[in-house]
Amino acid sequence: MRRTSIINAVLPALLAVGTAAAQNPAQYPAKAIRMIVPSAPGSGPDIMARTIAQKLTEAWGQTVVVEARPGAGGIIGSEAVAKAPPDGYTLIMGNAGSHSVNPSLYSKLPYDPLKDFAPVALVSSAPNILIVHPSLPVKSAKDLITLAKARPGELTFGSGGNGSTAHLSGEMFRTMAGIKLVHVPFKGAPAAVLGVMTGEISMAILNLPPALPHVRSGRLKALGVSTSKRSAAVPDLPTIAESGLPGYAATAWYGVLAPAGTSREIILKLNTEIVKSLRNDEVKKRIASDGGEVIGSTPEEFTAVMKTDIAKWAKVVQASGARVD
Repeated sequence: MRRTSIINAVLPALLAVGTAAAQNPAQYPAKAIRMIVPSAPGSGPDIMARTIAQKLTEAWGQTVVVEARPGAGGIIGSEAVAKAPPDGYTLIMGNAGSHSVNPSLYSKLPYDPLKDFAPVALVSSAPNILIVHPSLPVKSAKDLITLAKARPGELTFGSGGNGSTAHLSGEMFRTMAGIKLVHVPFKGAPAAVLGVMTGEISMAILNLPPALPHVRSGRLKALGVSTSKRSAAVPDLPTIAESGLPGYAATAWYGVLAPAGTSREIILKLNTEIVKSLRNDEVKKRIASDGGEVIGSTPEEFTAVMKTDIAKWAKVVQASGARVD
């Protein structure tokens, strides 16, 4: 009885000490960290999150768990992080779709990318890649545009979901080329890749990481990358602008963010360790092999990129007339 009484008296105090340690920026991290990915497993953000999570776990001895929370164009996962306690234990591997495109695509977005999040570090950027089924009788973006004009409304383009950069990259391609394409949203980029491979859809402009292995195996035909410069991962592949649509350019990015209100000390501690991990030769090689470019920005630089990107995609959404709700 006495032993039970002592345990009952001491346990709350011990729990209080543990809670205080977990909330003390100087002792961060004192427990496991959750990094949410607002897109499907196997997508570009998911691959990047797992790479960073592994290095943070090794550096701190605290597990960084990657949790995929896909759905609604990245809204489900993003909203969960926006409403999480600002203690550094819930993070998000955000992307251009969830944090740059959505503000213009959705009229009632349940979070503000700039007000509800504290940018930590822009991790990397990567081109999207224009892919078609090998049987499609085209060898370039110019050929694809010619085919689409001959068969208006018959060709379909897929994406990893409404509001993704793949969706808007396709809308921008359609608008700039003056062609009629039908958008088919899938539940994640890997599913859209499969849709092109099986011939369910005609084409897609998807994040490079999930598509690249199938391009290299010959199961997909690549016509160009979406960036203004060629990708080091596929140097022989021209840009879409070179391949038949001058002026076309779109870049996907991946970055770590925390809920707004997270202490500056925790933000800087996370930034320092993430940037350090990005300087690791193994990490740089892994990101480059997936077609990405390592960045490792400061929180302020990341904020500036988000502001510029939000304005850019707003113009694309307006020009294309794309809406989700």
